[in-house]
Amino acid sequence: MNNICDIQSIAHQALELEMQTIAHLIPTLNDEFTNIVHLIGRNTGKVVVTGVGKSAIIGQKIVATLNSTGTTACFLHAADAIHGDLGIIEENDIVLCLSKSGQTPEIKIILNIIKAFGNKIIGMSAVKNSHLHTNSDFFIWTPIDREADQHNLAPTCSTIAQLAMGDALAISVSQLKGFQEKDFAKYHPGGMLGKSLHMEVAHLIHLHEKPAVQPHESIDQVILEMTAKRLGATAVIDHEDHIAGIITDGDLRRMLLDQPFQTTTTAKDIMTTDPITIAINSRAVAAIEKMQKHSITQLIVTNKNRYAGMIHLHDLLNEGFQIPPP
Repeated sequence: MNNICDIQSIAHQALELEMQTIAHLIPTLNDEFTNIVHLIGRNTGKVVVTGVGKSAIIGQKIVATLNSTGTTACFLHAADAIHGDLGIIEENDIVLCLSKSGQTPEIKIILNIIKAFGNKIIGMSAVKNSHLHTNSDFFIWTPIDREADQHNLAPTCSTIAQLAMGDALAISVSQLKGFQEKDFAKYHPGGMLGKSLHMEVAHLIHLHEKPAVQPHESIDQVILEMTAKRLGATAVIDHEDHIAGIITDGDLRRMLLDQPFQTTTTAKDIMTTDPITIAINSRAVAAIEKMQKHSITQLIVTNKNRYAGMIHLHDLLNEGFQIPPP
């Protein structure tokens, strides 16, 4: 058992069983599932998810997914429900009950009470014709052949099935409601996800001074400006801050390869016209995608078609963004 090949074989078998479990869920999707999605999608109340044990943990994840995709939800532990917490269920709420066996004692106790409230009940269980199935208004079947452990005891495949079906339910309701990226951003202000959805180029340009020269200025002034502003580039602008071009370290190197250094050279002689730019209110993630697409490390930032500043790839990397694959 200590052999690494044996360990990998055990892990492989567990993952295979869980993968098969999810695959077996697909044929269970039917008109009842569609009706459940429409029920939740048009409902004016919240979704109250309940369960015990590992189903309770999965229930909390389903609640989190529903909330983050535009469906108001809360979790109610079934054991707490029978000791006073049923008051969390309001008139227009829908109750989603999770139980692998469909015979969980706490679930059985609260089902009749919830039905007496008049709330719609959605049952989710691995067992058809269980108590949960027969006492629910709607039913989601999450069949499993066995659990993934050697004794067929530890909740593994059964919880994977509940989790996957909960995700499918939340995503289906979300799309039915027309949930958009801007709505998703509203609920995810923190972490890298929040940064990718909220951070704009405007949040980054303050990190640097604005390197800029005018087309008639000498190569000496270009080099001084690029050195002072430390971005490896400078914008070339006219007297109204309209962008005429950009000069980068690479442009200087190519100039020296093509001809001897001449102090009479001006910015317009070596600048790249029509440089890649990005609007100041664009998302930061769009900036790094544009840099990757064009194989550049600086971007000129514009505000109403005027020069607003410049950002560097390192600014984005320092914020935790990653370069997307080509």
